[in-house]
Amino acid sequence: TARQMDKLVIIRSLTTTEGDHARGTQLMHTSYTPNPAIQFPSIGAVAAQQIPRLAGYREISLPNYITIGGGGGGASGPGFLGMVYAPFNIQNAGSPPENLRPPQSVAGNADEMTARIQRRRRLWNLSEDEFMMGRVPHLNSQNRNRFADASKAHNDVYQRAFSLVASSEGNVFNLQGENTNLLTEYGAAGPGANAFGRAAVVARRLVEAGVSAVEISMGGFDTHNQTFNAHRTTLQPNLDRAMAALVRDLHDRGLWGNTVLLWMGEFGRTPRINQNVGRDHWARCWSVVVGGGAIRGGQVYGSTNADGTDVRDNPVRVGDVFATVYRALGIDPATQVRDAIGRPFAIAGGNGRPIEALF
Repeated sequence: TARQMDKLVIIRSLTTTEGDHARGTQLMHTSYTPNPAIQFPSIGAVAAQQIPRLAGYREISLPNYITIGGGGGGASGPGFLGMVYAPFNIQNAGSPPENLRPPQSVAGNADEMTARIQRRRRLWNLSEDEFMMGRVPHLNSQNRNRFADASKAHNDVYQRAFSLVASSEGNVFNLQGENTNLLTEYGAAGPGANAFGRAAVVARRLVEAGVSAVEISMGGFDTHNQTFNAHRTTLQPNLDRAMAALVRDLHDRGLWGNTVLLWMGEFGRTPRINQNVGRDHWARCWSVVVGGGAIRGGQVYGSTNADGTDVRDNPVRVGDVFATVYRALGIDPATQVRDAIGRPFAIAGGNGRPIEALF
């Protein structure tokens, strides 16, 4: 990864408030402190909503938000934005999702299969229309769609699924066509092959196919015991290979200028080693990495004091990181989204501001 640092920025002065796994994960996905009364949308869901509104967006059959390997669980969800922006999760990177191909009952030559899928689609549309007519028969079609937001979201999800099954875009999940040397570089093949390496390759393929937001996850960093051995043997080698290859590959394919990478955990780890030769949770000051889009790489922003226990200069909040990512993507960080009862919420937290020095 050191060879790719001309493209990346290390933010060393992030300070957060949540040292619990679930709460920290939710904060780092939404930029909002967890609140049981409000289900905030994750950054992936917001990107899936906002990016298709940008000029030059190309409509695709694939979902606009895809997580690989579980993502942040419930924290990756769409919150009050609704199920249209929920993530499509790929459990096993490199293997096509279940039910992506038509069932055996519609198998046949390509033309016959397409025709049968479209007949099923027409039957689905008829059922949906009859359902809506039964609920609000006194409204015309335009007002009926406006009335039934939840039903419309349900219909939109299935329409996209039909399009994906009937198209060739589902091949993006299959790694069989990838160059063997490139797969080895990622850590997706050869000695030391691992799931995170495969997830990184799939992520690049999805970005190349036009997916708005992709989240890949690598667990195992909660090393309260024997942290040095875990990092030396597994964590750092696998992470280093995959992230370096992903950055280089996106850059070499001309995708880096319109892709933003955010590399983070749910909080940092203690600068001091505990009695079990491990590290514990530490949210007071820690690091994240960003790059791509409009961000100027090759920088380090902020720092901690000498023993790494507190921020020394340029403190950064989660909302500032989010605002920076949104600006780098061409999304106005001041954009607001509204919940089910119309309350506005800023997509970059209550008062997040882009880090100007990174542009």
